[in-house]
Amino acid sequence: MSSEVESVKNIDLQKELKKLQFMLDISQSLQQGLELKQVVLNVLEKMSSHLGMLRGTITILNRETGQVEIDQAVGLSTEERARGRYQLGEGITGRVVKSGQPAVVSKITEAPLFLDRTKTRWREIEGPRKCTDISFICVPVKIGDDVIGALSADRLFDESVSLEEYLQFLTIIASLIAQAVKLRREVREREEALRDEKDRLNGELLLQFKPMRIIGNSSAMRQICALIAQVAPSNATVLITGESGTGKELVAEAIHQNSARLKMPFVKVNLAALPETLIESELFGHEKGAFTGAIARRSGRFEMAEGGTLFLDEIGELSQSIQVKLLRVLQEREYERVGGGEVLKADVRIVAATNRNLEELILDKRFREDLYYRLNVFPVHMPPLRERRTDIMLLADYFTEKLSIRHGKNVLRISTPAIEMLMSYHWPGNVRELENCIERAVLLSSDGVIHGHHLPPSLQTAESSGTILKDKLQNALDALEREMISDALKSTRGSLAKSARILGTTERLIGLRVKKYGINLANCKGG
Repeated sequence: MSSEVESVKNIDLQKELKKLQFMLDISQSLQQGLELKQVVLNVLEKMSSHLGMLRGTITILNRETGQVEIDQAVGLSTEERARGRYQLGEGITGRVVKSGQPAVVSKITEAPLFLDRTKTRWREIEGPRKCTDISFICVPVKIGDDVIGALSADRLFDESVSLEEYLQFLTIIASLIAQAVKLRREVREREEALRDEKDRLNGELLLQFKPMRIIGNSSAMRQICALIAQVAPSNATVLITGESGTGKELVAEAIHQNSARLKMPFVKVNLAALPETLIESELFGHEKGAFTGAIARRSGRFEMAEGGTLFLDEIGELSQSIQVKLLRVLQEREYERVGGGEVLKADVRIVAATNRNLEELILDKRFREDLYYRLNVFPVHMPPLRERRTDIMLLADYFTEKLSIRHGKNVLRISTPAIEMLMSYHWPGNVRELENCIERAVLLSSDGVIHGHHLPPSLQTAESSGTILKDKLQNALDALEREMISDALKSTRGSLAKSARILGTTERLIGLRVKKYGINLANCKGG
Protein backbone atom coordinates (compact mmCIF):
# COMPACT_ATOMS: atom_id res chain seq x y z
CA MET A 1 0.00 0.00 0.00
CA SER A 2 2.82 2.36 0.92
CA SER A 3 4.49 1.72 -2.45
CA GLU A 4 1.29 2.78 -4.25
CA VAL A 5 1.13 5.99 -2.22
CA GLU A 6 4.77 6.64 -2.98
CA SER A 7 4.13 6.05 -6.69
CA VAL A 8 1.23 8.57 -6.65
CA LYS A 9 3.44 11.10 -4.87
CA ASN A 10 6.15 10.63 -7.50
CA ILE A 11 3.64 11.16 -10.30
CA ASP A 12 2.33 14.32 -8.62
CA LEU A 13 5.90 15.54 -8.11
CA GLN A 14 6.72 14.94 -11.78
CA LYS A 15 3.59 16.87 -12.78
CA GLU A 16 4.58 19.79 -10.58
CA LEU A 17 8.10 19.75 -11.96
CA LYS A 18 6.71 19.80 -15.51
CA LYS A 19 4.50 22.75 -14.59
CA LEU A 20 7.44 24.62 -13.10
CA GLN A 21 9.61 23.86 -16.14
CA PHE A 22 6.80 25.03 -18.45
CA MET A 23 6.35 28.30 -16.56
CA LEU A 24 10.13 28.80 -16.54
CA ASP A 25 10.20 28.34 -20.35
CA ILE A 26 7.38 30.88 -20.71
CA SER A 27 9.15 33.38 -18.45
CA GLN A 28 12.46 32.99 -20.30
CA SER A 29 10.72 33.39 -23.67
CA LEU A 30 9.16 36.68 -22.56
CA GLN A 31 12.55 37.97 -21.46
CA GLN A 32 14.10 37.49 -24.89
CA GLY A 33 15.11 40.64 -26.75
CA LEU A 34 12.94 39.87 -29.76
CA GLU A 35 10.06 41.98 -31.00
CA LEU A 36 7.10 41.55 -28.64
CA LYS A 37 4.83 40.11 -31.35
CA GLN A 38 7.34 37.32 -32.04
CA VAL A 39 7.86 36.68 -28.33
CA VAL A 40 4.10 36.35 -27.74
CA LEU A 41 3.80 34.01 -30.73
CA ASN A 42 6.55 31.82 -29.24
CA VAL A 43 4.64 31.72 -25.95
CA LEU A 44 1.42 30.67 -27.69
CA GLU A 45 3.27 27.89 -29.52
CA LYS A 46 4.71 26.60 -26.22
CA MET A 47 1.23 26.70 -24.68
CA SER A 48 -0.15 24.77 -27.65
CA SER A 49 2.36 21.93 -27.25
CA HIS A 50 2.21 21.79 -23.43
CA LEU A 51 -1.50 22.38 -22.79
CA GLY A 52 -2.95 20.60 -25.81
CA MET A 53 -4.76 23.68 -27.10
CA LEU A 54 -6.68 23.61 -30.36
CA ARG A 55 -6.19 27.35 -30.66
CA GLY A 56 -4.69 30.16 -28.63
CA THR A 57 -4.98 33.90 -29.16
CA ILE A 58 -3.77 37.20 -27.80
CA THR A 59 -6.28 39.97 -28.41
CA ILE A 60 -5.54 43.65 -27.84
CA LEU A 61 -7.79 46.63 -27.20
CA ASN A 62 -7.40 49.23 -29.93
CA ARG A 63 -7.87 52.52 -28.05
CA GLU A 64 -8.57 54.45 -31.26
CA THR A 65 -11.36 52.24 -32.61
CA GLY A 66 -12.59 50.77 -29.30
CA GLN A 67 -12.41 47.30 -30.88
CA VAL A 68 -10.80 44.18 -29.45
CA GLU A 69 -8.68 42.60 -32.22
CA ILE A 70 -6.64 39.41 -32.52
CA ASP A 71 -2.95 40.38 -32.48
CA GLN A 72 -1.26 36.96 -32.43
CA ALA A 73 -2.65 33.43 -32.68
CA VAL A 74 -1.82 29.77 -33.17
CA GLY A 75 -4.24 27.45 -34.93
CA LEU A 76 -5.81 30.27 -36.98
CA SER A 77 -5.16 31.32 -40.57
CA THR A 78 -4.52 34.95 -41.52
CA GLU A 79 -8.09 35.25 -42.81
CA GLU A 80 -9.53 33.74 -39.61
CA ARG A 81 -7.44 36.09 -37.47
CA ALA A 82 -8.71 39.07 -39.45
CA ARG A 83 -12.31 38.08 -38.62
CA GLY A 84 -11.58 38.05 -34.88
CA ARG A 85 -12.82 41.55 -34.00
CA TYR A 86 -15.18 42.44 -31.15
CA GLN A 87 -16.67 45.61 -29.79
CA LEU A 88 -15.80 46.30 -26.18
CA GLY A 89 -18.25 44.17 -24.13
CA GLU A 90 -19.30 42.08 -27.14
CA GLY A 91 -19.14 38.31 -26.83
CA ILE A 92 -17.08 36.54 -24.19
CA THR A 93 -13.74 38.06 -25.24
CA GLY A 94 -15.19 41.58 -25.37
CA ARG A 95 -16.74 41.13 -21.91
CA VAL A 96 -13.47 39.88 -20.41
CA VAL A 97 -11.61 42.93 -21.73
CA LYS A 98 -14.35 45.30 -20.56
CA SER A 99 -14.81 43.79 -17.08
CA GLY A 100 -11.23 42.67 -16.40
CA GLN A 101 -12.63 39.36 -15.13
CA PRO A 102 -11.76 35.90 -16.55
CA ALA A 103 -14.33 33.61 -18.18
CA VAL A 104 -14.46 29.80 -18.38
CA VAL A 105 -16.88 28.12 -20.80
CA SER A 106 -17.09 24.36 -20.34
CA LYS A 107 -19.12 23.82 -23.53
CA ILE A 108 -19.39 26.49 -26.20
CA THR A 109 -22.57 24.89 -27.57
CA GLU A 110 -24.27 25.88 -24.32
CA ALA A 111 -22.90 29.45 -24.27
CA PRO A 112 -25.07 31.88 -26.31
CA LEU A 113 -22.50 34.66 -25.72
CA PHE A 114 -19.84 32.70 -27.61
CA LEU A 115 -19.83 34.31 -31.08
CA ASP A 116 -17.10 32.28 -32.88
CA ARG A 117 -16.17 35.24 -35.07
CA THR A 118 -13.22 33.32 -36.55
CA LYS A 119 -15.65 30.68 -37.90
CA THR A 120 -13.49 27.78 -36.62
CA ARG A 121 -15.10 26.21 -33.54
CA TRP A 122 -18.38 25.02 -35.02
CA ARG A 123 -16.46 23.64 -37.99
CA GLU A 124 -14.42 21.57 -35.50
CA ILE A 125 -17.56 20.15 -33.92
CA GLU A 126 -19.32 19.44 -37.21
CA GLY A 127 -16.16 18.43 -39.10
CA PRO A 128 -14.21 15.18 -39.49
CA ARG A 129 -13.26 14.97 -35.77
CA LYS A 130 -16.92 14.91 -34.74
CA CYS A 131 -15.92 16.12 -31.27
CA THR A 132 -18.73 16.50 -28.75
CA ASP A 133 -17.86 20.06 -27.74
CA ILE A 134 -15.10 22.61 -27.13
CA SER A 135 -14.07 24.33 -23.89
CA PHE A 136 -12.99 27.98 -23.95
CA ILE A 137 -10.97 29.90 -21.34
CA CYS A 138 -10.29 33.64 -21.58
CA VAL A 139 -8.36 35.81 -19.09
CA PRO A 140 -7.60 39.56 -19.15
CA VAL A 141 -4.10 40.92 -19.72
CA LYS A 142 -3.74 43.83 -17.28
CA ILE A 143 -1.08 46.37 -16.39
CA GLY A 144 -2.21 47.48 -12.97
CA ASP A 145 -5.94 48.18 -13.35
CA ASP A 146 -5.62 48.90 -17.08
CA VAL A 147 -6.88 46.02 -19.28
CA ILE A 148 -4.86 46.02 -22.50
CA GLY A 149 -6.22 42.80 -24.00
CA ALA A 150 -6.94 39.15 -23.33
CA LEU A 151 -5.33 35.70 -23.55
CA SER A 152 -7.61 32.86 -24.60
CA ALA A 153 -7.36 29.16 -25.33
CA ASP A 154 -9.76 26.46 -26.45
CA ARG A 155 -9.47 22.67 -26.36
CA LEU A 156 -11.61 19.63 -26.99
CA PHE A 157 -14.14 19.14 -24.20
CA ASP A 158 -13.07 16.50 -21.71
CA GLU A 159 -14.87 15.95 -18.40
CA SER A 160 -11.67 14.61 -16.82
CA VAL A 161 -9.73 17.83 -17.49
CA SER A 162 -9.75 20.52 -14.79
CA LEU A 163 -10.55 23.82 -16.45
CA GLU A 164 -9.71 25.58 -13.18
CA GLU A 165 -6.13 24.38 -13.58
CA TYR A 166 -6.19 25.72 -17.15
CA LEU A 167 -7.48 29.03 -15.80
CA GLN A 168 -4.61 29.23 -13.30
CA PHE A 169 -2.07 28.60 -16.07
CA LEU A 170 -3.54 31.26 -18.33
CA THR A 171 -3.84 33.81 -15.51
CA ILE A 172 -0.14 33.41 -14.63
CA ILE A 173 0.91 33.58 -18.30
CA ALA A 174 -1.26 36.67 -18.89
CA SER A 175 0.44 38.31 -15.89
CA LEU A 176 3.88 37.48 -17.33
CA ILE A 177 2.86 38.89 -20.72
CA ALA A 178 1.62 42.08 -19.07
CA GLN A 179 4.94 42.46 -17.25
CA ALA A 180 6.82 41.96 -20.53
CA VAL A 181 4.67 44.65 -22.19
CA LYS A 182 5.22 47.01 -19.25
CA LEU A 183 8.98 46.44 -19.28
CA ARG A 184 9.21 47.07 -23.01
CA ARG A 185 7.14 50.23 -22.65
CA GLU A 186 9.50 51.53 -19.98
CA VAL A 187 12.55 50.67 -22.09
CA ARG A 188 10.93 52.33 -25.13
CA GLU A 189 10.15 55.46 -23.11
CA ARG A 190 13.77 55.68 -21.92
CA GLU A 191 15.04 55.17 -25.46
CA GLU A 192 12.64 57.81 -26.77
CA ALA A 193 13.81 60.24 -24.10
CA LEU A 194 17.41 59.67 -25.21
CA ARG A 195 16.47 60.01 -28.86
CA ASP A 196 14.59 63.24 -28.25
CA GLU A 197 17.81 65.05 -27.44
CA LYS A 198 19.55 63.50 -30.44
CA ASP A 199 16.60 64.37 -32.69
CA ARG A 200 16.64 67.91 -31.39
CA LEU A 201 20.26 68.27 -32.49
CA ASN A 202 20.05 66.65 -35.92
CA GLY A 203 16.32 66.89 -36.69
CA GLU A 204 16.61 70.27 -38.33
CA LEU A 205 19.45 69.01 -40.50
CA LEU A 206 17.34 66.08 -41.68
CA LEU A 207 14.31 68.26 -42.37
CA GLN A 208 16.42 70.70 -44.36
CA PHE A 209 17.70 67.88 -46.59
CA LYS A 210 16.17 68.53 -50.01
CA PRO A 211 16.70 66.06 -52.88
CA MET A 212 16.69 67.53 -56.35
CA ARG A 213 13.37 67.45 -58.24
CA ILE A 214 11.32 66.96 -55.07
CA ILE A 215 9.29 70.17 -54.77
CA GLY A 216 7.47 71.10 -51.58
CA ASN A 217 7.87 72.83 -48.25
CA SER A 218 4.84 71.33 -46.48
CA SER A 219 5.32 69.43 -43.26
CA ALA A 220 4.45 66.16 -45.02
CA MET A 221 7.13 66.67 -47.69
CA ARG A 222 9.75 67.71 -45.16
CA GLN A 223 9.11 64.42 -43.39
CA ILE A 224 9.46 62.54 -46.69
CA CYS A 225 12.82 64.25 -47.28
CA ALA A 226 13.90 63.30 -43.76
CA LEU A 227 13.01 59.63 -44.42
CA ILE A 228 14.99 59.70 -47.69
CA ALA A 229 18.00 61.13 -45.84
CA GLN A 230 17.78 58.35 -43.26
CA VAL A 231 17.34 55.36 -45.58
CA ALA A 232 19.40 56.40 -48.63
CA PRO A 233 22.88 55.59 -47.21
CA SER A 234 21.80 52.05 -46.29
CA ASN A 235 21.06 49.06 -48.52
CA ALA A 236 17.60 48.52 -47.00
CA THR A 237 14.73 47.53 -49.26
CA VAL A 238 12.19 50.36 -49.50
CA LEU A 239 8.44 50.13 -50.21
CA ILE A 240 6.89 53.40 -51.42
CA THR A 241 3.10 53.57 -51.20
CA GLY A 242 0.64 56.25 -52.22
CA GLU A 243 -1.95 57.19 -54.80
CA SER A 244 -1.12 57.31 -58.50
CA GLY A 245 0.66 60.49 -59.54
CA THR A 246 2.09 61.44 -56.14
CA GLY A 247 5.74 61.18 -57.22
CA LYS A 248 6.81 57.72 -55.99
CA GLU A 249 9.35 57.38 -58.80
CA LEU A 250 11.03 60.67 -57.79
CA VAL A 251 11.45 59.34 -54.25
CA ALA A 252 13.05 56.17 -55.62
CA GLU A 253 15.46 58.26 -57.73
CA ALA A 254 16.30 60.44 -54.71
CA ILE A 255 17.10 57.36 -52.62
CA HIS A 256 19.44 56.10 -55.34
CA GLN A 257 21.09 59.49 -55.94
CA ASN A 258 21.88 59.91 -52.25
CA SER A 259 23.22 56.38 -51.74
CA ALA A 260 26.64 54.80 -52.14
CA ARG A 261 25.31 53.24 -55.39
CA LEU A 262 25.00 56.65 -57.07
CA LYS A 263 27.53 55.87 -59.81
CA MET A 264 25.93 52.50 -60.58
CA PRO A 265 22.77 51.98 -62.71
CA PHE A 266 19.29 53.05 -61.66
CA VAL A 267 16.94 50.74 -63.58
CA LYS A 268 13.17 51.30 -63.67
CA VAL A 269 10.51 48.78 -64.64
CA ASN A 270 6.74 49.34 -64.63
CA LEU A 271 5.32 45.90 -63.92
CA ALA A 272 1.76 46.95 -64.80
CA ALA A 273 2.86 47.89 -68.33
CA LEU A 274 4.32 44.44 -69.10
CA PRO A 275 2.35 41.36 -70.26
CA GLU A 276 2.43 38.66 -67.59
CA THR A 277 4.15 36.24 -69.99
CA LEU A 278 7.09 38.63 -70.43
CA ILE A 279 7.63 39.81 -66.84
CA GLU A 280 9.89 36.92 -65.83
CA SER A 281 12.08 37.41 -68.91
CA GLU A 282 12.18 41.19 -68.36
CA LEU A 283 13.27 40.81 -64.75
CA PHE A 284 15.65 37.85 -64.95
CA GLY A 285 16.60 37.69 -68.65
CA HIS A 286 16.52 34.60 -70.86
CA GLU A 287 18.82 32.22 -72.71
CA LYS A 288 18.81 31.69 -76.46
CA GLY A 289 16.02 29.29 -77.39
CA ALA A 290 14.29 29.56 -74.01
CA PHE A 291 11.00 30.21 -75.83
CA THR A 292 9.71 31.07 -79.29
CA GLY A 293 11.35 34.31 -80.41
CA ALA A 294 14.31 34.06 -78.00
CA ILE A 295 16.93 34.27 -80.77
CA ALA A 296 19.74 35.37 -78.45
CA ARG A 297 20.64 35.61 -74.79
CA ARG A 298 19.12 38.69 -73.17
CA SER A 299 20.02 40.34 -69.89
CA GLY A 300 17.18 41.04 -67.48
CA ARG A 301 16.61 44.14 -65.37
CA PHE A 302 18.31 42.58 -62.34
CA GLU A 303 21.45 42.02 -64.42
CA MET A 304 21.28 45.55 -65.85
CA ALA A 305 20.98 47.00 -62.34
CA GLU A 306 23.89 44.99 -60.90
CA GLY A 307 25.61 47.07 -58.23
CA GLY A 308 22.89 49.73 -58.42
CA THR A 309 19.20 50.13 -57.69
CA LEU A 310 16.20 48.42 -59.29
CA PHE A 311 12.91 50.30 -59.05
CA LEU A 312 9.90 47.96 -59.32
CA ASP A 313 6.85 50.14 -59.92
CA GLU A 314 3.32 48.75 -59.47
CA ILE A 315 4.59 45.77 -57.46
CA GLY A 316 0.99 44.90 -56.55
CA GLU A 317 0.35 43.76 -60.15
CA LEU A 318 2.75 40.76 -59.97
CA SER A 319 1.31 37.29 -60.46
CA GLN A 320 1.74 34.67 -57.73
CA SER A 321 4.33 32.72 -59.74
CA ILE A 322 6.57 35.78 -60.25
CA GLN A 323 6.12 36.73 -56.59
CA VAL A 324 7.72 33.42 -55.60
CA LYS A 325 10.72 34.06 -57.86
CA LEU A 326 11.11 37.62 -56.61
CA LEU A 327 10.97 36.38 -53.02
CA ARG A 328 13.88 34.05 -53.77
CA VAL A 329 15.97 36.96 -55.05
CA LEU A 330 15.23 38.99 -51.93
CA GLN A 331 16.02 36.05 -49.62
CA GLU A 332 18.93 34.36 -51.38
CA ARG A 333 20.22 37.23 -53.55
CA GLU A 334 20.41 34.91 -56.54
CA TYR A 335 18.36 34.07 -59.66
CA GLU A 336 18.47 32.22 -62.99
CA ARG A 337 17.72 33.38 -66.51
CA VAL A 338 14.62 31.86 -68.14
CA GLY A 339 15.72 28.64 -69.81
CA GLY A 340 19.13 28.70 -68.11
CA GLY A 341 20.75 26.72 -65.31
CA GLU A 342 23.45 29.17 -64.27
CA VAL A 343 22.83 30.73 -60.86
CA LEU A 344 23.55 34.48 -60.93
CA LYS A 345 24.23 36.57 -57.85
CA ALA A 346 22.27 39.80 -57.42
CA ASP A 347 23.98 42.75 -55.78
CA VAL A 348 20.97 45.00 -56.32
CA ARG A 349 19.06 47.29 -54.01
CA ILE A 350 15.29 46.94 -54.41
CA VAL A 351 12.96 49.92 -54.20
CA ALA A 352 9.33 48.96 -54.87
CA ALA A 353 6.23 51.10 -55.25
CA THR A 354 2.50 50.55 -55.45
CA ASN A 355 -0.78 52.44 -55.34
CA ARG A 356 -2.60 49.28 -54.21
CA ASN A 357 -3.34 48.27 -50.62
CA LEU A 358 -1.08 45.25 -50.32
CA GLU A 359 -2.55 44.23 -46.95
CA GLU A 360 -5.97 43.89 -48.57
CA LEU A 361 -4.41 41.89 -51.42
CA ILE A 362 -2.85 39.57 -48.81
CA LEU A 363 -6.28 38.94 -47.25
CA ASP A 364 -7.65 38.23 -50.75
CA LYS A 365 -4.78 35.72 -51.32
CA ARG A 366 -3.47 37.79 -54.25
CA PHE A 367 -0.20 38.88 -52.68
CA ARG A 368 2.21 36.78 -50.64
CA GLU A 369 2.50 37.80 -47.02
CA ASP A 370 6.18 36.72 -46.83
CA LEU A 371 7.03 38.84 -49.88
CA TYR A 372 5.22 41.83 -48.37
CA TYR A 373 7.35 41.69 -45.22
CA ARG A 374 10.52 41.34 -47.32
CA LEU A 375 9.60 44.45 -49.30
CA ASN A 376 8.24 46.49 -46.40
CA VAL A 377 11.57 46.84 -44.57
CA PHE A 378 11.46 50.64 -44.75
CA PRO A 379 8.03 52.00 -45.74
CA VAL A 380 7.60 55.49 -47.21
CA HIS A 381 4.05 56.76 -47.78
CA MET A 382 3.59 59.59 -50.28
CA PRO A 383 0.75 61.92 -49.27
CA PRO A 384 -1.81 62.95 -51.93
CA LEU A 385 -1.61 66.53 -53.20
CA ARG A 386 -4.90 67.47 -51.49
CA GLU A 387 -3.19 66.83 -48.13
CA ARG A 388 -0.32 69.26 -48.87
CA ARG A 389 -2.06 72.24 -50.43
CA THR A 390 0.74 74.61 -49.45
CA ASP A 391 2.86 72.88 -52.11
CA ILE A 392 0.40 73.44 -54.97
CA MET A 393 1.69 76.87 -56.02
CA LEU A 394 5.34 75.86 -55.62
CA LEU A 395 4.68 72.96 -57.99
CA ALA A 396 2.63 75.13 -60.36
CA ASP A 397 5.40 77.74 -60.62
CA TYR A 398 8.02 75.02 -61.12
CA PHE A 399 6.02 73.35 -63.90
CA THR A 400 5.27 76.72 -65.54
CA GLU A 401 8.96 77.53 -65.81
CA LYS A 402 9.97 74.03 -66.85
CA LEU A 403 7.26 73.62 -69.51
CA SER A 404 7.72 77.14 -70.87
CA ILE A 405 11.33 76.26 -71.67
CA ARG A 406 10.32 72.90 -73.14
CA HIS A 407 7.72 74.40 -75.48
CA GLY A 408 9.59 77.60 -76.32
CA LYS A 409 7.04 79.86 -74.63
CA ASN A 410 7.59 82.92 -72.42
CA VAL A 411 4.98 82.37 -69.70
CA LEU A 412 5.98 84.47 -66.68
CA ARG A 413 3.18 84.14 -64.16
CA ILE A 414 -0.24 82.74 -63.16
CA SER A 415 -3.19 85.12 -62.77
CA THR A 416 -4.99 85.50 -59.45
CA PRO A 417 -8.27 83.80 -60.54
CA ALA A 418 -6.25 80.91 -61.99
CA ILE A 419 -4.40 80.58 -58.67
CA GLU A 420 -7.73 80.45 -56.83
CA MET A 421 -8.92 77.69 -59.16
CA LEU A 422 -5.73 75.68 -58.68
CA MET A 423 -5.95 76.00 -54.90
CA SER A 424 -9.64 75.07 -54.64
CA TYR A 425 -9.44 71.94 -56.84
CA HIS A 426 -9.18 68.52 -55.12
CA TRP A 427 -6.57 66.98 -57.52
CA PRO A 428 -7.60 63.31 -57.74
CA GLY A 429 -4.71 62.77 -60.17
CA ASN A 430 -2.24 64.42 -57.77
CA VAL A 431 1.03 65.99 -59.01
CA ARG A 432 0.83 64.33 -62.42
CA GLU A 433 -2.58 65.90 -63.07
CA LEU A 434 -1.29 69.31 -61.95
CA GLU A 435 1.64 69.07 -64.38
CA ASN A 436 -0.70 68.15 -67.26
CA CYS A 437 -2.99 71.11 -66.43
CA ILE A 438 -0.07 73.54 -66.40
CA GLU A 439 1.26 72.15 -69.67
CA ARG A 440 -2.10 72.72 -71.34
CA ALA A 441 -2.27 76.26 -69.94
CA VAL A 442 1.28 77.07 -71.08
CA LEU A 443 0.44 75.96 -74.62
CA LEU A 444 -2.78 78.05 -74.66
CA SER A 445 -1.26 81.20 -73.18
CA SER A 446 -0.65 84.02 -75.68
CA ASP A 447 0.23 86.93 -73.39
CA GLY A 448 2.79 85.43 -71.00
CA VAL A 449 0.13 84.80 -68.32
CA ILE A 450 -1.82 81.67 -67.38
CA HIS A 451 -5.46 82.76 -67.04
CA GLY A 452 -8.36 80.83 -65.55
CA HIS A 453 -9.86 80.07 -68.97
CA HIS A 454 -6.61 78.31 -69.94
CA LEU A 455 -7.20 75.63 -67.30
CA PRO A 456 -9.17 72.44 -68.08
CA PRO A 457 -12.98 72.42 -67.64
CA SER A 458 -12.62 70.12 -64.62
CA LEU A 459 -11.04 73.02 -62.70
CA GLN A 460 -13.68 75.58 -63.63
CA THR A 461 -15.92 76.80 -60.82
CA ALA A 462 -19.26 78.53 -61.22
CA GLU A 463 -17.68 81.87 -60.35
CA SER A 464 -14.64 81.53 -62.61
CA SER A 465 -16.53 80.15 -65.59
CA GLY A 466 -19.63 82.32 -65.16
CA THR A 467 -22.08 79.43 -65.47
CA ILE A 468 -24.39 81.11 -62.95
CA LEU A 469 -25.79 83.48 -65.62
CA LYS A 470 -28.00 82.25 -68.43
CA ASP A 471 -26.47 84.50 -71.10
CA LYS A 472 -23.33 82.53 -72.00
CA LEU A 473 -21.70 85.32 -74.03
CA GLN A 474 -22.25 87.93 -71.30
CA ASN A 475 -21.14 85.39 -68.73
CA ALA A 476 -17.83 84.86 -70.52
CA LEU A 477 -17.30 88.60 -70.95
CA ASP A 478 -18.02 89.23 -67.26
CA ALA A 479 -15.66 86.46 -66.20
CA LEU A 480 -12.88 87.84 -68.41
CA GLU A 481 -13.50 91.42 -67.18
CA ARG A 482 -13.41 90.32 -63.53
CA GLU A 483 -10.19 88.38 -64.07
CA MET A 484 -8.45 91.29 -65.85
CA ILE A 485 -9.52 93.78 -63.17
CA SER A 486 -8.46 91.44 -60.35
CA ASP A 487 -5.10 90.90 -61.99
CA ALA A 488 -4.54 94.65 -62.51
CA LEU A 489 -5.53 95.43 -58.91
CA LYS A 490 -3.13 92.82 -57.61
CA SER A 491 -0.32 94.25 -59.75
CA THR A 492 -0.98 97.76 -58.38
CA ARG A 493 -1.62 96.61 -54.78
CA GLY A 494 -5.26 97.66 -54.93
CA SER A 495 -4.82 101.09 -56.56
CA LEU A 496 -7.96 101.94 -58.58
CA ALA A 497 -6.26 104.82 -60.42
CA LYS A 498 -3.21 102.81 -61.52
CA SER A 499 -5.42 99.84 -62.48
CA ALA A 500 -7.58 102.14 -64.62
CA ARG A 501 -4.49 103.42 -66.47
CA ILE A 502 -3.30 99.85 -67.12
CA LEU A 503 -6.70 98.82 -68.48
CA GLY A 504 -7.27 102.06 -70.42
CA THR A 505 -10.44 103.07 -68.58
CA THR A 506 -11.55 105.41 -65.78
CA GLU A 507 -11.10 105.07 -62.02
CA ARG A 508 -14.85 105.48 -61.53
CA LEU A 509 -15.62 102.57 -63.88
CA ILE A 510 -13.09 100.35 -62.12
CA GLY A 511 -14.71 101.22 -58.78
CA LEU A 512 -18.14 100.25 -60.10
CA ARG A 513 -16.81 96.94 -61.45
CA VAL A 514 -15.09 96.17 -58.13
CA LYS A 515 -18.41 96.61 -56.38
CA LYS A 516 -20.28 94.61 -59.03
CA TYR A 517 -17.95 91.62 -58.86
CA GLY A 518 -17.36 91.77 -55.12
CA ILE A 519 -13.58 92.01 -55.49
CA ASN A 520 -11.83 92.23 -52.10
CA LEU A 521 -9.33 95.13 -52.31
CA ALA A 522 -7.66 94.01 -49.07
CA ASN A 523 -6.59 90.77 -50.73
CA CYS A 524 -5.20 92.71 -53.66
CA LYS A 525 -3.11 94.91 -51.36
CA GLY A 526 -1.59 91.82 -49.78
CA GLY A 527 -0.47 90.54 -53.17
